[in-house]
Formats: sequence, structure tokens, C-alpha cells
Amino acid sequence: MVKSGVIDTNILLYAANRDCREHTRARKFIENALRSAGLAYLSEGICYEFLRVSTHPNVFPSPLGGPQALAWVRTLLSSGPNHWQAIASLLETLHAPSGNLFFDIRTATLMQEHGIRTIYTADTDFLQFQDLEVINPLSRA
Repeated sequence: MVKSGVIDTNILLYAANRDCREHTRARKFIENALRSAGLAYLSEGICYEFLRVSTHPNVFPSPLGGPQALAWVRTLLSSGPNHWQAIASLLETLHAPSGNLFFDIRTATLMQEHGIRTIYTADTDFLQFQDLEVINPLSRA
């Protein structure tokens, strides 16, 4: 059984890209997550990042069409009313956050707002967030 948690963009991209070496493991993970009693979550930002990368011919080896990419992203989480205060609180726990980390900070904040502690990702930057359980479904345990 897969625990309830957020599925990060990289796992979605691996599952959608038949040409990448992680495809089979990522696809099986997504299929198991959808069949599991746990809940699989996506943030709005993760969905848009997936749409941007998966349809981009210079980034994605075999780009998806817009409708095909959109079919991958159906569950959205919205920002709560205290979103910016939650981000400010999270920033206090990090050492000199900057640049690309802010995308992950937003995802971590959305998770916190919705009471979600687990994220499935191959992105090790999420290890900086003390309150998250980071699981790489592609690692061979």
C-alpha cells in the first residue's frame, strides 16, 4: 500500500516519458498509488510544471499534446487563506533559501496547509523540510 502523499513533478514526468530509464518504475508507482487506499495529491504548481515540461519539445524527448498532458493532472490543491504566513513560517526553518528552492517551498507549504506529510519525489531538496517524510519511489531499497 502507498501512504497518502504528494507526488512531485519528476515522478509524473518519468511515468509519462516512455524513453527514460525510470519510466517503468515510476509508472508502476503511479498506478499503485492510484489503486491504493492512500490518497495521491498534486499541487497546482506541480501540475503546471508538468504541463510546461511534458509539452516542451526542447525539454521532453517525446512531448505530449496539451490535452494528453492535461489528462495526467486532475487533482489540484489550492492555496489556503494563510498561505503566505505559512510560507513565512517555513522560511524561518531554512538556511538562506533562494532561487529554485522557492518552488519546493511552495509545494511544502501547500502540503502543510492540507495536513499532508509525505511526498514522493526524486528531488533531494525536499530533505531540507523537517516536517516532511520524503520517499523516493524509484530508489531500490
